[in-house]
Amino acid sequence: QVQVAESGGGLVQLGGSLTLSCAASGRIFNRYTMAWYRQALGKQRELVATVTEDGRTYLADSVRGRFTISRDNAKNTVYLQMNSLKPDDTAVYFCNAHHPLLNQDFWGQGTQVAVSS
Repeated sequence: QVQVAESGGGLVQLGGSLTLSCAASGRIFNRYTMAWYRQALGKQRELVATVTEDGRTYLADSVRGRFTISRDNAKNTVYLQMNSLKPDDTAVYFCNAHHPLLNQDFWGQGTQVAVSS
């Protein structure tokens, strides 16, 4: 069982930056692929970024070049550095922990990011 909790959301102006953090419990955090998803009002949840246990990353086209995902296994934490924010980035951001062998998924409660123009 893994519990994840997001933090770092808030209101930011167009072009601003935010860093989201996701703290996870559990001794085997480094076995999980960690991901950030987001869900805007009235839209489906979409994948933003992933980082595998060995540090390989993926970024959605919509955020590539602006966002960076990273993890610190010693701190059981994954980060999402968001730069050059746009109003389209406004959403609730969710952290996900996925175990690729056990096919288990654990979700946080989400953190709101709002970008004003």
